[in-house]
Amino acid sequence: MLEARGLSIGYGKTRIGAGLELRVARGEILCLLGPNGCGKTTLFRTLLGLLPALAGEVRLEGRPIAAQGRAEIARAIAYVPQAHAPPFPFEALEVVLMGRTARFGSFSQPGRRDRAIARAAMEQLGIGDLASRDYSRLSGGQRQLVLIARALAQEAALIVMDEPTASLDFGNQAQVLAQIRMLAQKAAAGGCGVILSTHDPDQAFALDAQVLLMKDGGCHARGAAEAVLTDATLSAVYGLPVSVELTSSGRRVCLPSLAATAPHSASMIASEVMTIW
Repeated sequence: MLEARGLSIGYGKTRIGAGLELRVARGEILCLLGPNGCGKTTLFRTLLGLLPALAGEVRLEGRPIAAQGRAEIARAIAYVPQAHAPPFPFEALEVVLMGRTARFGSFSQPGRRDRAIARAAMEQLGIGDLASRDYSRLSGGQRQLVLIARALAQEAALIVMDEPTASLDFGNQAQVLAQIRMLAQKAAAGGCGVILSTHDPDQAFALDAQVLLMKDGGCHARGAAEAVLTDATLSAVYGLPVSVELTSSGRRVCLPSLAATAPHSASMIASEVMTIW
């Protein structure tokens, strides 16, 4: 569905990363992991067609994304940002309806079918009762679910999420992750492919995801979470000792060392620990 081959990314003549390869199909979840500044955001913008590739190419549904128009891309890829601050106090249903604009012609208005699709997306995520609520007054977790519903209403085959659990509390993180997993698991019924970035390797385990682990703009490792997220790879990427341990329930968790080790200063270690968590 979406594939990058020999991809170099950057801004103008400034190269941020090179040699990137990835592929995601319906029913798959791909997690982008890596420290701050490794190039995840630039990669996202390139995959969405907002930045031109400096080398290589991105192919969407088998065709170069550079040859596709914005409306065509919007019908194939839905984007869920970290946060969204509307300029007006829209109702939650109105925000979800915005996902239908990719299907509109010039000067079109949402019709009965569009409203039905928007309401169905909210019901699917268990937030149908929020339809008439002021979106700006919802909790962080509720707003994130509204944004995911907007992506569903877009009826795109691929959803790209930029740190969808950032700034959410523990309970809302679990709720959002559960919905992401559900979207991919419904592949047999026309479910979605999902690409998401996260700073928490544990989420890749929880989602049973494929992983692209980035460092310094390149691919350090890629593959299934259990194969890629090891003590050695995580320690090399984040620059401090990390151990992957199995809990009594059988779940894998990543534990960073809190002990200061050269050449890290205390401030560097604190920053890297926050990056992991």
